[in-house]
Amino acid sequence: MEKRPTSSHRPRTPRKTTSNGKRIALGFLIILLVMVTGIGCGFLTASMNTKPDLAHDILPPASSHIYDTNGNEIANIHADENREPVKIAQVPKDLQNAFVAVEDNRFYDHMGIDPRGIARAIYANLRGRTVTEGGSTITQQLAKNAYLTQDRTIKRKIQEVFLALQLERQYTKQEILELYLNQIYFGQGAYGVQAAAQTYFGKNVEDLDLDECAMLAGIPKSPNYYSPQNNLQAAQERKATVLDQMAKYGYITETEAAKTKKMEPTIVKPKPKDTTNQAAYFVDYVTQLMIDKYGADAVYKEGLKIYTTIDMDMQKAAEDAMKNLPNSKVDANGIQQPQGALVAIDPHNGYIKAMVGGRGTDQFNRATMAERQPGSAFKPFVFAAALENKFTPSTVIDDSPMKVGDWAPQNYNRTFNGKVTLRYVAEQSLNVPTVKIAQKLGIDKPIYYAQEMGISSFVLDGPQNDRNLSTALGGLTKGVTPLELTSAYGTFANKGVHVDPVAVTKVLDRNGKVLEQAEPKQRSVISEQSAAELTDMLEGVIQKGTGTRAKIGRPAAGKTGTTSDYHDAWFVGYTPDLVAGVWIGSDNNTSLGGMSGGLTPAVIWKAFMSKALASTPPKNFDGSAAGGKSDAIGELENDKKSELKSDKKTSNGKQDAAKTDGGKNAQQSGQQTQGGGNQPSAPAQAPAQQPAAPASNVPEPGGGVSKGRN
Repeated sequence: MEKRPTSSHRPRTPRKTTSNGKRIALGFLIILLVMVTGIGCGFLTASMNTKPDLAHDILPPASSHIYDTNGNEIANIHADENREPVKIAQVPKDLQNAFVAVEDNRFYDHMGIDPRGIARAIYANLRGRTVTEGGSTITQQLAKNAYLTQDRTIKRKIQEVFLALQLERQYTKQEILELYLNQIYFGQGAYGVQAAAQTYFGKNVEDLDLDECAMLAGIPKSPNYYSPQNNLQAAQERKATVLDQMAKYGYITETEAAKTKKMEPTIVKPKPKDTTNQAAYFVDYVTQLMIDKYGADAVYKEGLKIYTTIDMDMQKAAEDAMKNLPNSKVDANGIQQPQGALVAIDPHNGYIKAMVGGRGTDQFNRATMAERQPGSAFKPFVFAAALENKFTPSTVIDDSPMKVGDWAPQNYNRTFNGKVTLRYVAEQSLNVPTVKIAQKLGIDKPIYYAQEMGISSFVLDGPQNDRNLSTALGGLTKGVTPLELTSAYGTFANKGVHVDPVAVTKVLDRNGKVLEQAEPKQRSVISEQSAAELTDMLEGVIQKGTGTRAKIGRPAAGKTGTTSDYHDAWFVGYTPDLVAGVWIGSDNNTSLGGMSGGLTPAVIWKAFMSKALASTPPKNFDGSAAGGKSDAIGELENDKKSELKSDKKTSNGKQDAAKTDGGKNAQQSGQQTQGGGNQPSAPAQAPAQQPAAPASNVPEPGGGVSKGRN
């Protein structure tokens, strides 16, 4: 028998040699790594460890400049500092604890940097979530704000770390906290807690109670947005977050937190806003974007050059058009009501071309901050979902009584129309057929498409949420801002592709270095065919539906919207080149006295678009004929009576005089919505409100929804 070679015959020496060689190489590599690390640390320590070596410390403050889309300067912003340093002994313990809890809960335990906090922030970012405290410590924030620029570079971050370590060696924790509380920016020109206490509450910092302390500690995260003078609701929500953090880390009890959340502090009225500057709301919006990204000191002191998308000719047209707002009454804060907002966007690149956030007498930008019920202005998202799921403009829906649970939705005029086409439902803004469409599709599909088009305010969990059929009629838990709703409609004008809104195209530092350059973010949401069919339907809204007051003598599409009891009135519409949204409502959510979206909002929209597009040649929407008279009627839709009924209604002049927009019976959290009609007379009295009906057997958001038929 032939012998097989055994393992004893295999040579072993070469393997030992290879193993020894790897060990030697690894040893040299470790030694080299240690040397490089040591040399690098020594260099960094020598160059960054002491404040006098930081060249940026000696730079004098410089104003930042904001430019329009043509490169013309429209604003010069600089620090008007209101600062009054105080000793830490004057700062209430509740205020100290509030800042530590929400900004750096391990402040008293770390050495200036917090590896645990950094690891937690990195983990949260990788998981796509957020953490309340973030990764930077209070000491690091002090180092950055007091001694460094706001550049987001590795060098600046390393400098920040070394300065934080140096601060911890030279000062006690209480001294560092005192420096920090006197350094941070609170908006309205207020630097430090004493100036902030005077600005917002009209009292010295030592006199603040827990409620005021919690609200003050929440402001620096975004001074313009969380300012109680600008946005009390957002300030209250942020205060609740601070109180939760204080309770979590044992500074107050859960009972104290719950009780304080319900309180509302007395806020000092802001000083009247300077109304001499054009585009004041847009300038404030851009300023806050820059503060959120680079910090207040960078914006007010480091001489940034900020190039924006605003078109001052269109802005002037927007401001002129908004002069059509009626004057009803002056509220308790001395603000004329109702207020309004107008946003105009180029749908192809997302550039914000015009923005008006109110009458110009305050700093609350309703275009970007006011979340209001959209009413029937939400219906196009239901129609878009339908068109993406085998509906056509000629699909027939039975407009007849329906009931879901205890909810029986009604049309605006309290009548039913029998079998009608989807096109007619859109033109006349019928409620009941819209709800039936949403019921067949599942409400999560319209929500999904609306989210993909940029609407971010949906509430999908909890006892009160938007996953019910009243959402189809615009009865949302929170509402939507004019900026987001206008941007979403831009998807229809841009052949189904959504482009996120853009306000800033480029930012330079004082030396001309480019800090950022805009890269529009876009995504395909619905097919080009669906967008063309929907546009063709919404053209009918202006030509013979609820929005005839918005006719501008060129191809245009749009939708009206009015909420129950006339709390909100909308008109959002577009041409192939420009999309614009108009909202009117009172800040305290009181009635507009019968104003609907087809009245003043449509008139304002027409005034703006006519002037804004005066030098732009008219053109047709690409492919809009896809939903025109040549629509084919399917087997289940071949009902001659319904076709005749639809044709008769749309051609009857008497019907034109009584056209109204639908969402009268959308209920959500005690709110109903309806659309905006053309006549000033009030509709028939609606029945008592009933709970919103939940949609049954709906999928998760986006479940089974394709990104377009193409």
